[in-house]
Parts: sequence; structure tokens; C-alpha cells
Amino acid sequence: MRRTFTVSILLTSLSIVSTSHLQAQLTALPDGGNKKAQVSERIGITDVSLNYNRPGVKGREGQIWGKLVPEGYVDQGFGTSKAAPWRAGANENTTIEFSTDVTIEGQPLPAGKYGFFVAYGASECTLIFSRNSSSWGSFFYDPKEDALQVKVKPVPMDHEVERLKYEFLDEKENAATIALEWEKISIPFKVETDYPKLQLESFRRELRNSQGFSWNALNQAADFCVQHNIDLEEGLSWANAAVNPPLGNMNFITLSTKAQVLAALNRKDDADAIMKAALPLATEQEVHLYARQLLTQKRYKEALEAFKLNYDKHPNEFMTNMGMARGLSANGDYKKALEYMKKAEPQAADKPNKDNIAKMIPMLQEGKDIN
Repeated sequence: MRRTFTVSILLTSLSIVSTSHLQAQLTALPDGGNKKAQVSERIGITDVSLNYNRPGVKGREGQIWGKLVPEGYVDQGFGTSKAAPWRAGANENTTIEFSTDVTIEGQPLPAGKYGFFVAYGASECTLIFSRNSSSWGSFFYDPKEDALQVKVKPVPMDHEVERLKYEFLDEKENAATIALEWEKISIPFKVETDYPKLQLESFRRELRNSQGFSWNALNQAADFCVQHNIDLEEGLSWANAAVNPPLGNMNFITLSTKAQVLAALNRKDDADAIMKAALPLATEQEVHLYARQLLTQKRYKEALEAFKLNYDKHPNEFMTNMGMARGLSANGDYKKALEYMKKAEPQAADKPNKDNIAKMIPMLQEGKDIN
């Protein structure tokens, strides 16, 4: 009886050891030394994240594309797929995730996480975004799960990338190119977002929360509408809230933003009246920056008036002398502009400003605009 009990305990112990052996694994490098990697960046306010494994060339130059990475779709001899694309990396399948709706090469793709596959071709590659993001590799690839396919051209590179990587290139406010790079081939695809629309939707949500009790946040939203020439009437409502009680603050920043919205709505007289009220509230630097902005808008006469207002309030200072020089130059009075520039020259406190003045003085002497 005792012997039977001992054997029973031994068998139970072996069973536990066997089960533990099957379930427990120590942390170690992935098979083949393929490094795990993640790259994430923000396009506009859209977060884009790739998770992948990085195989190396390992001396196999010329044996990667079309060989190690097969062309098109192949039967890998395992799993349910008899026509599988490449997993766009190693080990687990590569995944890509978007926090908002995007377009890939101009085609729409909803927000979400996708398995990312590539059907490679020497002259054209098919990129596949699969709703199945949890399977291992492409052994269980099913075209019925495709959310999107796009075709792009592979691009030869003049340098070698030892380990496969994904890079964000040509980044803009609303777009970026993501490139898969390995050995001497790059496979790029363009991701775009409707940034202004998404940003306004975000502002609307946030302004219904604690941020909506701040004139700074209201002013920021109004200014965005002006800078992107979008939803100007809504921008005006935010600008009014930023100026007026109980949440607003009537200062140069809020008034000048409201004036810009009114000007964008072709209500120039109203905008001018607001700016007349705003300028006396401005600091020396605020007036200077406003006048510089007028110069970029080619409103040269108004810019000079603002520079002169600043000079009369803060006479013979470096910033106001420079402002007068710029305003007069923009209006073609190079001789008088040169007088103010020479007054500013000894007042320059740092090398960049001194170097800048050294370039502008000869321009004014030659009758050239310095702006």
C-alpha cells in the first residue's frame, strides 16, 4: 500500500514537471537571432505603430529578394494557406496600427491594428493589410481577411541595410512615407490623414472638457481655423469666447486672433477696428511680431504703421530700430531704412544679429529690400 502511494506521488510529480516543461520558457533571443523591434511615430495627431522582427542579411547578399523572400504567393508547406505572401519581417507576423482612419497610397483604411504582409515582385509589390493581426507569420493567411491591398514599386538603394527596418520618411503635417528597408531594396508606401478634420474633431471634444474653461485653449482652436482656412464661423465663435467674459480675456493675443478670423471672413473693417483696440495692449515684442506677419501678407503700409507705433512707444531700441528698417524697406524707402539699420547695428547683442545686419546694410545701400 505504501509502495503504491509512493509510486502515485512520483507519477504525479513527473506529470507536473512535464507540464511545467511544456508551459515554462525562459527569456532568450528569438530564433535565428531576429531582433524584435517597434517603431512608432505620429502623423498629425494620428499614432502609427509597427511591431516586427528584424532578420539580418548575414552574408546572403543577392540571395534575399526573390529567393529568401519569394516572389508573389507560395505554399510554405505548413498551416492552412496554400498561397501565402511574405510576413514582412521574421517570426511572428508584422503588425501595423493606426489610431485614426488613414489612407494608404490614396486608398482608405479604417483605424485599427492589422497584420502586414508583402507579396514581393521585382517590379511591383502588393502590400496587404489583414484584419487578422494575431496569427504566426503568414502560414494562416486568408485573403478573405484582407482589409486593403495596394500596389507599390520597390526602390533600389545605394547602400546596404544589414537588418530589416521600417523608417518614417518625407514627414509632413498630414502625411509620411513608411519604407521597409532591407539589403539594397526599399518598399515605400504613403500614409495620409485628414489632419485638419481630425484636429477640429479633437478640439471640439476637448473644449467640452476642462480645457474649454481656458481662454488660451479657445484662442488656440480659433487660430487653427485661421491658419488652415477651415470652419471660420466656428473659429469666430471660439475667438469670441476667448475674448469675452466669463471665460475670455481681452488681451492682444485674443483680440489679434479674432481680427485674423474676421479678415479671413472678408470682414476687413471689423478686423481693422479690433486691431486698433488690440495694439495698445501689446508688448513690444508682440507688436513687432504682428508687424512682421503683416509683411509676410504683403500688407506693407499697415506693417510700417505698426512698426512706427512700436517705435514711438519704445524709441531707439534694437527691436524697434530693426522694425523701422524693415517697414521702410518694404515700402521702398531704402535711404531712411538704412539710417535705422545703422542705429540698430551697435545695439545688436549677439553674433547672429550682428551677422544679419552686416548682410542687410549693403542690400539697403544697393536699393534692395531686406525682407
